[in-house]
Amino acid sequence: MAFDLRRFHPERPPALLLGGVNLVRALGLGGVPVIVASPERDWPAFASRFAHDSLALPPLERRDEALAVLLGAGERLHDALGRRVPLFYGNDDYLSLIEEHRGGLARCYALIQNEPEVARALLDKERFEAFALARGLPVPRTLRWEQLDDWYAPVLVKPKVKVGYDDSAIYRRLFGGAGKARVFASGPELAALPLARQLRDGLLLQEYVRGGDRQLWSFHGYADESGALLASFVGRKIRTHPPLTGESTFLELVRDDAFAFVGRRVAARVPLRGVFKIDFKQDAVSGDWRVLEINARFNLWHYLGARNGINLPRVAYDYLVYGTRPAAPPGYRTAHRWLSLGADWRAYRALAARGELGAWAWLRSLLEAPNAHDVFSWTDPAPFLRQCLNQSRSRIPRLAKRWLSTAS
Repeated sequence: MAFDLRRFHPERPPALLLGGVNLVRALGLGGVPVIVASPERDWPAFASRFAHDSLALPPLERRDEALAVLLGAGERLHDALGRRVPLFYGNDDYLSLIEEHRGGLARCYALIQNEPEVARALLDKERFEAFALARGLPVPRTLRWEQLDDWYAPVLVKPKVKVGYDDSAIYRRLFGGAGKARVFASGPELAALPLARQLRDGLLLQEYVRGGDRQLWSFHGYADESGALLASFVGRKIRTHPPLTGESTFLELVRDDAFAFVGRRVAARVPLRGVFKIDFKQDAVSGDWRVLEINARFNLWHYLGARNGINLPRVAYDYLVYGTRPAAPPGYRTAHRWLSLGADWRAYRALAARGELGAWAWLRSLLEAPNAHDVFSWTDPAPFLRQCLNQSRSRIPRLAKRWLSTAS
């Protein structure tokens, strides 16, 4: 194993992180020592000043090998420190691996997991609909392919499963390598698309909830083994790319007691354990809330939360290591926003092409509040420099190939 056990102490054990820059910074701001694990040798999070050590993983395609390395690392830490260490995970592929081997991993790692039925439903969007309806959760209506010819309202198309999404034909071909879903103007428009018909077995079709990115809200929390909420905050999207269906590019925290009540009620109905994020969309016409999905993993929002005074990874660490809870529900500020500048530039261009956002309005939005950036940080610059180096290395062969093709 790559990490040096002499750097760690049983009274403050490290957290093993299967995640990136945003999560290592959230943990670091909470004073948590971190071992960053990744199959990517040039992973920017390895360079963070908050990364106390690193662990090289095999690619997740080699699941048995990746599991063996994780188990070996956990056993080594457990034997040296005399206790289980917290395991933090930042994507659905890692979460899937953990759920498949929860018994073995729980022997050396401290983590709170949902009941197996809940965990399976949260990783499978097709299964989630029946699960949510059985618990009285307000989810958008799911459509069958046979209904499309008579459905003249917009249709949202999503993949049925979350695992392996980035390498799927749905993402690469139907969604054009961008976004988490795609909106079609009507059922007949979708039904007439040959590629959609070809991929239909892997697609989930839903009614489209009216409204733009500003109607996308999320409720974030951490709960104990019984589902009791230890801490929570409310987030709201400002922009995504592609608009309406894409990845977050500009985010903010908000305080809204009415929405927080809705979030707590949904979390209790599931019930959810450990870390979670419930994504909602508020219908722009009716004002009704619809649950879009629930993620049971850590995510980039936690860095924004930490910058605003509420650090859910630290709450999780304290509970998992020491069994301590916040004395009172932690409050938080809303001063800082989170920004991925390059992606938000693309979001602006897409909105500008539709006549929905002007250049000055975009620039003004960026300057309205201090921003926590996706990778760049004045106080932790090495991950950004590592990312720039990685990008330059990937561009040099392409530029050389282009030059040779034009020089011949």
